[in-house]
Amino acid sequence: QVQLVESGGGLVQAGGSLRLSCATSGLTFRSYAMAWFRQPPGKERELVASITSDGYTYTANSVKGRFTISRDNAKNTVYLQMNTLKPDDTAVYYCNARNWAGNYWGQGTQVTVSS
Repeated sequence: QVQLVESGGGLVQAGGSLRLSCATSGLTFRSYAMAWFRQPPGKERELVASITSDGYTYTANSVKGRFTISRDNAKNTVYLQMNTLKPDDTAVYYCNARNWAGNYWGQGTQVTVSS
């Protein structure tokens, strides 16, 4: 079965950095577009960044210049490097894999940024 397992979340002070990882299994990783979403407390889930199977990236304006998405097809893993974190970045971060064959989600990892 398909599994997406996020890791790397935690508590960090404002201005700090974290690197999230999403390890996948059970799917042909290189054929999937991958994305990171987040859901702040009391708010809807929103797209943070995405990367196509060809490596083209999109980053939301709210994190542009601070967050970078990347993928390692050899490791079936997608990453989100988060720098200069702000309290507004506090959220549960979810990994997503999508193509014509399916749309899959991880269980989420909590990121908390203290001021």
